[in-house]
Amino acid sequence: MIYPIVAYGHPVLKRKAKDIEGNSEELQQLITDMFETMYNANGIGLAAPQIGKDIRLFITDGTPLEDESMKDFKKVFINPEIIEEEGDDWPYEEGCLSIPGVHEEIMRSEELTIRYFDEKWQEKTERFSGMKARIIQHEYDHIEGILFTDHLSAFKKRLLKSRLTNISKGAVSVSYRMIFPDKK
Repeated sequence: MIYPIVAYGHPVLKRKAKDIEGNSEELQQLITDMFETMYNANGIGLAAPQIGKDIRLFITDGTPLEDESMKDFKKVFINPEIIEEEGDDWPYEEGCLSIPGVHEEIMRSEELTIRYFDEKWQEKTERFSGMKARIIQHEYDHIEGILFTDHLSAFKKRLLKSRLTNISKGAVSVSYRMIFPDKK
């Protein structure tokens, strides 16, 4: 099943997600659905809050980047915890399926160590660097209630304000279904 992507301004994107209690058929189906949803939207990562689920789960697949180092980066991260981030911060222009059409240069650490459960509910501790680390940091931020725009300066946020407001109001054209915040 392809889920709609939750748009900027929706409260679920700003909440810290809850741990998942254990493996289940429902969780395995959700993981399958998340990959289908991510591929439908041409993404390389997707966090559960982006489909309206406030649980600590995200997926990645760097294959679309057509970089040899990304060919083995189709992963599931359940209840992840970043243990350490290190190395120099490096800039890269990021975007987000929940904030379509907005791309900004974000500084992130070049390496990280993360503990998580995979889709087979096996606990792992791994170290990632470069683009893999960046994708993980971006998706991990989602389960912490942080968006990439939260890393921008106040000045940059002011420059983007009208575009972000338009996204939250549904005034955006994308090739995938989206859920917009309730208009009150």
